[in-house]
Amino acid sequence: MISVIICSIDANKFAKVSQNYAARLKEVDYEIIGIHDAESLAEGYNRGIAQSTGSILVFSHDDIEILTPDFNTKLFAYLERYDVIGVAGTSCLTSAVWLEAWQPFIHGLVVHPDPTNQGYVINVYGVGGPVTEHIQALDGLFFAARQGVAEALRFDEITFNGFHCYDLDFTFRAYLSGYRVAVANEITIIHESCGSFNEAWREYSERFMRKHAGKLCTQKPAKERLACAPVSSKDKILDYCRLPGLIELTQKMRST
Repeated sequence: MISVIICSIDANKFAKVSQNYAARLKEVDYEIIGIHDAESLAEGYNRGIAQSTGSILVFSHDDIEILTPDFNTKLFAYLERYDVIGVAGTSCLTSAVWLEAWQPFIHGLVVHPDPTNQGYVINVYGVGGPVTEHIQALDGLFFAARQGVAEALRFDEITFNGFHCYDLDFTFRAYLSGYRVAVANEITIIHESCGSFNEAWREYSERFMRKHAGKLCTQKPAKERLACAPVSSKDKILDYCRLPGLIELTQKMRST
């Protein structure tokens, strides 16, 4: 059983993402747990953990679309080997912004709508193969964990009683606890949002830095760079996101 936990106050977004999960998980047992009155994402996800019955728990934003046709097969395969997986993150967390680790310490890819036209932009952070191991923190647009791991860690709803940094805290604590955290490079997701770094985010960023002072990575990046590939339509995204091409693109990005 896969339990998909989604915090959402938008009925249309919740219906759309639920349909996407239904299409991707139609060959397996699954449940979708909607939390529509969360006090914070941490509180909502903890409530979802308590309600879940699955052996795999997926924590998902309501504005994503999973494109990978065999998503269910890949999800099971990844979580046979790892305890927590996502699609973007860092192997050297330096701050409350995982992207600030830069190259060669950021990994994965995420697709966003192109704000300048009707197409999409594939943000390639770094792909070296089907999976990247030894990850320290993951982006919260999508990540999945074994049930026992999620239950053991839970989300810190006291410190992160809003809508920022809950994901970094959960996945960084997973890493610090010795769990196997990885980026799944063969799961392709469109994320409608690019995030918001406003005053509220700064408040929780400071909380994160205080909580994890002395635990963060101190290595310096070699390059402040990522690769952004435009595609004209959704049906072309998966053709672009094939491992050989992504690996070659990553090698070029990190060598130039």
